[in-house]
Parts: sequence; C-alpha cells; structure tokens
Amino acid sequence: MLLYAVGVLAMAIGVGLSIALHELGHLLPAKRFGVKVTQYMIGFGPTIWSRQIGETEYGLKLVPFGGYCRMIGMFPPRPGDAPGTVRATSTGRFSQLADEARKSSLQEITPGDENRVFYKLPTHKKFLIMLGGIMMNFLVALVLMTAVLTLYGVGVVGKGAQVAAVYQCVVPAAQASATATCPAGAAPTPAYAAGLRPGDRIVSVNGQTVVGNASIGDLVGPRVGRPTALTVVRDGRTFDLTLTPVENTLPVLDAEGKPVLDANGKPRTHVTGFMGISSAPVVNVQRQSLTAVPGYVGQALGSTAALVAHIPGKMVGVVKAAFGGGTRDVNGPISVVGVGRIAGEVSAGQVPGLPDDPAARVALLANIMASLNLALFAFNVLPLLPFDGGHAAGALWEWLKRRVARLRHRPDPGYVDVARAMPLTYAVSMLLITMTVLLVYADIVNPIKLGG
Repeated sequence: MLLYAVGVLAMAIGVGLSIALHELGHLLPAKRFGVKVTQYMIGFGPTIWSRQIGETEYGLKLVPFGGYCRMIGMFPPRPGDAPGTVRATSTGRFSQLADEARKSSLQEITPGDENRVFYKLPTHKKFLIMLGGIMMNFLVALVLMTAVLTLYGVGVVGKGAQVAAVYQCVVPAAQASATATCPAGAAPTPAYAAGLRPGDRIVSVNGQTVVGNASIGDLVGPRVGRPTALTVVRDGRTFDLTLTPVENTLPVLDAEGKPVLDANGKPRTHVTGFMGISSAPVVNVQRQSLTAVPGYVGQALGSTAALVAHIPGKMVGVVKAAFGGGTRDVNGPISVVGVGRIAGEVSAGQVPGLPDDPAARVALLANIMASLNLALFAFNVLPLLPFDGGHAAGALWEWLKRRVARLRHRPDPGYVDVARAMPLTYAVSMLLITMTVLLVYADIVNPIKLGG
C-alpha cells in the first residue's frame, strides 16, 4: 500500500509540474513581449497560497489538475465597452468558462498599460505566447523519452515465447486460469505435469524454432496425442522436456497473438492442441543511442494524434466498458484518476509482466508521464477555443485578413475578436466535461489494466 501511495503521489506531482511548466510557457514569452500578466495560478478552486511579486500574483489552488496564466487584453474591446477596459480572460480552460459566464466582467487598463495588452501584439508574438505552453509539454515529453531510451532502454522483441502462466488442469479455454481451483476429476495440463514454469522461455517445439509468441499455437496445435519435445531456457540454463498436447477448445489468435472476434464481439474458438500455458513475447531491454530518439518520439506523437482524431469512436468503447462490462482499450483515453491508479499499480509491482526491478518501474512511470504531456500537446494544438490553438488560429486569421486588405488596398480590418467563437467554445467545453466525467467513472468501475 505504501508503494502504491508513492506511485499515486509521484504521478500527481508530475501532473502538477507539467501544468506549471505549460503555463510557464505562456508566462515567459508574455513578459518578454511586455504583456501585463496579473496572475499565474496552478490548480483551480479556492486559493490555498499566493504571493504578489511585482505586478503578478503567483499561487496554488486546491485542486492541482489545472492552471492558468491571466494576461490583460486577450480579447479586444467590444463596441459599447467602457473606455479604458478590456474583457478579462486567461489561458486555462475552466478559467475561460468562468470569465465568459460573467458577461459583464471587465478589467481596467491602468495608465501606461494601453499597449501592454495581448490583442495588440503582432501575429508572431501571439503565436509564441500561445504555443509556448504546448511546446513546453512537448519538451517535457522529449526529455523524459530521451532519458528512458538512453539510460534504461526499450523493449526489443526477440525469438521464442515467454511462459506467462501455467494452467493446472484441462478445462475449456474460457474457464482456464492459472490460479483457479481444478474441478474434481480434471486432468492436469501437459505443461503443468511436465514442470513448465512462468518465466520459462520456449525456443523450439519438436525441433522447430519458435520465431515469436504467435507461432506457439501453430506448432503445438497439430500435435494432439503425440509426444512433443520442447527446448526451454530457465535462469540462463537450456534444457529439454517432453509433453503430449491434448485436444481442447481454444480462442483463434491473429498474427500478433490477439484473440479474433466474431460479428458479436466475442472471441472465436476452435478445437486444437493444448499444452496448458498462456504465452507472451520475449522482450529484451536494450539501451538506444540518441539517433533513435527522433523516430521513437515521432511514432509516439503519431499514435497520440491518432488517438485524439479517433476520440469519438474510442469514447463509444469507453461507454460500453463502463456500463456494459466490456474490456477497456489499453491504448484508449484515460482520466487523471486512471493515470493515478496505473501509477500506483506500477509502483507497487502489480502489473503482470513488469520486471521486478525498480528501474523498470521508474522507466514505465516516466513513459506514462511523457505520454500524458504528448496528449496535452496534441489537444491544445487544436485550432478551437478553449484550447491554446484557438487563440493561435485567431491570430493567423487576423494576419490573413490584414494581408488580403493590404493587397487589395483596403482599410485595415482591425483586430479579430476570437470571443465570437464562444458558442462553439461552450459546445467544445461541454463535450470535454462530459468526456472527463465518463472517463473518471470508467476508470473507477472498469479501469484499464496494463499487462492484462
């Protein structure tokens, strides 16, 4: 329980630091370009600590999963606004909702600050301020992934198949379990009787090399009732043993060793040879050079972008898992509750297949934090409010309008008021809140299980 709590606490601190660095990515260029920043807050809800340094209030709020950087004049004045005032807003998602809920909320511009408002900045400076946060998340992910790859390594699939579990008795595959009590009269499985153990690596079956995990079924399936020699590696020692596969009903597996589903989403089965194990790929951890980092990070970023693009379909699966008892997609979306739960399980060594090695646990936690930062990067780059990309898109639209007006010798069209997109912003925000609630519920009642 102590290790579990340490993992949860470490992940909570990591999330808080990621948010703090994201907002710092807004704060530093804003101050560099002379924009007046009135608040830099980590978290949301009641303020538990704050300190005024110069013109900026720095503080922590009760719930650490959020944050904002408040700059004056992110929206230009509307016709009818009081002279010398601008609408109050900030970079945080929840803060923007609160600001817009107060339709009459105005912020007074003190003398000397007339040209320190965000909306008067040139396009490239607006870009640097708004994209500074997401680039900070990308840099955090890059640093973490580089550290994991070069200092610990990455799993490389080798030849052979690892014995993940050994079943004690012969029962239909749907009822098989390494820990279940055998029914009276049930025969021991060939693997159990022959003395196979979890962690053994099978390198050949009856003289044929085991290329990968998926080939085990192909080699054992046709040998019902025939003595079959296995070459096994255990604790660095190679030896042979013999067993006789029996006939049993097993799931049909694809080339990657995953169950093939029928039209109703249930695993297809067939009658084939059975020796009584579940297997996993043989994975050897190898340190990588710096030249491998770009490809690894690019692949991770592509997977994250694909997840964001397929969020609607992924959420359908989450709803089915939450309310219908289906299996959660390990590569699907997850809430901070689920991330904390996984962090606790990793820290406590409760993830099947994870080496009993502190370095392996730290590396996996670092990869999870890197993935979380990539997700923040991918979401915030979307050209919609309340994401940072919404303000960047508004700056680009303003530049295009002015460019076209200049080419056509027309008057300057003025500043673009991205606040006009608030109806869409409310819709996006409501979707985000709904998605968050569903994910939190699913992560409580049917959480994602790594290695399961």
